[in-house]
Amino acid sequence: MYGFKVIVEGDYACFTRPEMKVERVSYDVPTPGAIEGILKSIYWKPAIRYVVDKIVVFNPIEFMNVRRNEVKDKVSFTAVKKLLNGKEADPCIYASEKRSQRAAMILKNVKYGVEFHFELTGLKNDAEPDGENKHYNIIKRRLERGQFFRVPCMGCSEFPVKKIYITEAFCQNDISPQIRAMGDVDFGYMSYKVVFHDGGIPVNNDWENPKFSDRADTVYYRPHMIDGVIDVAKYREECKC
Repeated sequence: MYGFKVIVEGDYACFTRPEMKVERVSYDVPTPGAIEGILKSIYWKPAIRYVVDKIVVFNPIEFMNVRRNEVKDKVSFTAVKKLLNGKEADPCIYASEKRSQRAAMILKNVKYGVEFHFELTGLKNDAEPDGENKHYNIIKRRLERGQFFRVPCMGCSEFPVKKIYITEAFCQNDISPQIRAMGDVDFGYMSYKVVFHDGGIPVNNDWENPKFSDRADTVYYRPHMIDGVIDVAKYREECKC
């Protein structure tokens, strides 16, 4: 099993609670699904899946309130398709007409340690020999060089990751005294990740022009943070859908 330890830092973060319908309110700590999103921004193939094993919270958990301008609608796929076929259509979203101002409670000055590994899925072109070692070296190289194909973000795209780098070990002395003083913290049920029904396999079985299902379920788990460390591997054994 190939694993890594990385440090992730950012000025702001928002790991949105799904139970909040209008205003955004962040969880106190990142969800494993949000961490997977950061890792997939660096390197992803259908042949692998990321598994988060441990999250270390270094900085004090601090919230701040902001007001954000959001667009209520999405670009119409039908309009885009018509335009590509040479028909008249307007796929544009006019922000001045669709803008909605919402409040958000977000985290600031965040720093996390993430221990993770990846597993082979057996999908697509993973039958090649030494595939696991190949993916390990690519991930390691991209992390060392700071490469990514999409800007990694802390939950929302407007909160980019400021810094991400590999480390040999997490220094317990770097954990804030305020965090260590919290002892054992029960966060209650939190979102673990969103699991799509298609399992990552195109519903049309065509990898050249794939079509994936939008149907998905949110999986929840109940983690404890003990002296700043969340043992994700321990608590995901009792995930609930």
